[in-house]
Amino acid sequence: MCSVTDQNVRKTEDGANSPVDSTAPVDTTAQEEANGTLPPSAESAEAPEQEQTVTLEAYSALQSKADEYMEGWQRARAEFANYKKRVDRELKDSHQLATGEVFKDMLPIVDDFERAMANVPEDLQDHPFVSGVAMIQRKLGKLLEDNNVTVIDPVGEPFDPNIHEAMAMDESDEVESGHVITTVQKGYNCGDRVLRAAIVRVAR
Repeated sequence: MCSVTDQNVRKTEDGANSPVDSTAPVDTTAQEEANGTLPPSAESAEAPEQEQTVTLEAYSALQSKADEYMEGWQRARAEFANYKKRVDRELKDSHQLATGEVFKDMLPIVDDFERAMANVPEDLQDHPFVSGVAMIQRKLGKLLEDNNVTVIDPVGEPFDPNIHEAMAMDESDEVESGHVITTVQKGYNCGDRVLRAAIVRVAR
């Protein structure tokens, strides 16, 4: 008869008794780690910290790249806006220059209309033919106005050599010295450009 103090008896899957050596060393580390009673090793504690460091470095790299792309996009957008403004300005200047050249050739015709209407005999003032010519003159003036062509008629204004051409200097008691006494021929501007300077007489 065996002593129960010498060996332990356990049940096997088929129900048979099997002796277990109580003196054999038992590895309790895995069991304690599984049960949560054993603190994690140094390597397992450092792993999450290293993973967090790598994640922060990757985030910083991505953020730097995103900032770089944003700066490049903003710079390209500003350059395109400047380019668009420059093109619009050049187109406007080109259109104004072309318009000015066309109407500059029409100015002698405008002068002829004005002289003709200023010298209509009194008995023909109400004649239908004269009324028709006056209507054509008004349409021509409206055409100039619609295309930003304006008249320079500087009577009483200070003489400006940029837009006036002095024909003569006369004594005057009504106009200050250096001011325009009369306009001999009207001048015209097209926007900021002088199509033709006004020919004037200036007070001495």
